[in-house]
Amino acid sequence: MTEEPVEPAGWITVPDLAERLEVPVTRVHQMLRDHHLLAVRRDGVLRIPAELVAGKGVLKHLPGVLTLLFDAGYNDEEAMRWLYTEDDSLPGGTPAVALDGAAATEVKRRAQALGF
Repeated sequence: MTEEPVEPAGWITVPDLAERLEVPVTRVHQMLRDHHLLAVRRDGVLRIPAELVAGKGVLKHLPGVLTLLFDAGYNDEEAMRWLYTEDDSLPGGTPAVALDGAAATEVKRRAQALGF
């Protein structure tokens, strides 16, 4: 893995995600508090990487990976950095992109190893 993270392909604001998921904005904030979703401030606005959302929900394995990262002591920015640090051994080039495919189990295994 290199040390410099790449930027997500796109960003979604909290209100836009709430509309997409057809839930109240407060539900998206709850998802963030419960670590089922990850957001960081960019230009003063709380934004969610578009790759972490699939259809009308978050990626299936994202909450588990976030739990592992936070249990390992990561904060939101550090978790974002880990998810978007390039890794040529993963399909898609980053753990975040690999979570949406067959390599999700490998991403979870690597996140789990961070706690040891």
